[in-house]
Amino acid sequence: MNIESWDDIRTALAVARTGTVSGAAEMLGVHHATVIRRVDALEAQLGTRLFQRHARGYAMTEAGQLLLRMGGEADERIAQMASRIAGAGDRIEGELVVTSLPDLADEVMPHLMRLLKRHPGLRLRYMTDARMFRLAVGEAHLAIRAGARPTQPDYVVRPLLAMRPVLYAAPAYLDNYGPVGEDLAAHRFAMPLPGADGQRAPFMRWLEERVPAANFVFVSNDGDALAAIVQGGEALGVLPDFRAGGLARVMSLPEWESPLWLVTHVDMHRAPKVQAALEALREEMPKGTGRD
Repeated sequence: MNIESWDDIRTALAVARTGTVSGAAEMLGVHHATVIRRVDALEAQLGTRLFQRHARGYAMTEAGQLLLRMGGEADERIAQMASRIAGAGDRIEGELVVTSLPDLADEVMPHLMRLLKRHPGLRLRYMTDARMFRLAVGEAHLAIRAGARPTQPDYVVRPLLAMRPVLYAAPAYLDNYGPVGEDLAAHRFAMPLPGADGQRAPFMRWLEERVPAANFVFVSNDGDALAAIVQGGEALGVLPDFRAGGLARVMSLPEWESPLWLVTHVDMHRAPKVQAALEALREEMPKGTGRD
């Protein structure tokens, strides 16, 4: 047997608690005829009498007493659930999914660690991938993206920082191929693959316009692999600072600058945990991170 409406149970509970139809109607803010109709409907669904009607009001039957005990417990649990759900959005807790580009951990993690210290109830999932996670379908709460400012109409976009990539060389490379000057065609390069959408970073476009394709001797989407080639003295390459130990900085130009953006979906942007993450990520970076 299925009970069609919880409102019928709540109405019967109000009658049981007040003892009269008029009292239940006043408690629920409905007409007394609505109370009678709902109680009659519930009794018909259950196939039993919940109340004995008399001139002074409604007296519970044994079935009515069972309804009051068990239905009252259920009503209390539902009220508690509703209260917790209503308040959940105001608390900074639960899972927070942040997506980022690979090799940004040095920039991002100090801020996310502060976020976790401030809000111990948060469970942070940090995912890196060149592809763009779909915020509109809930793949992430917040995304860190590079390049052109995202233009999707349902996205809220805020600037994070501007990255100035650096071209590095190993001492062994410079010994073999000489210093890096204007004649870039005399040099070998290791390059990352374009993003999943084909987008190239400004430094990639700059180099591709000036360097013959044959000079790009190694292309990979694996940051460790790119670093290994550069560290091994086989090619020049743009690397994050944390992969560049022992290497020489040979070139970094203003036109290589690439902005990073904090992107949220409009439906989640005002959630307290998202706002807390945005605030943490936009706090002043420590000195020496390689940003401008």
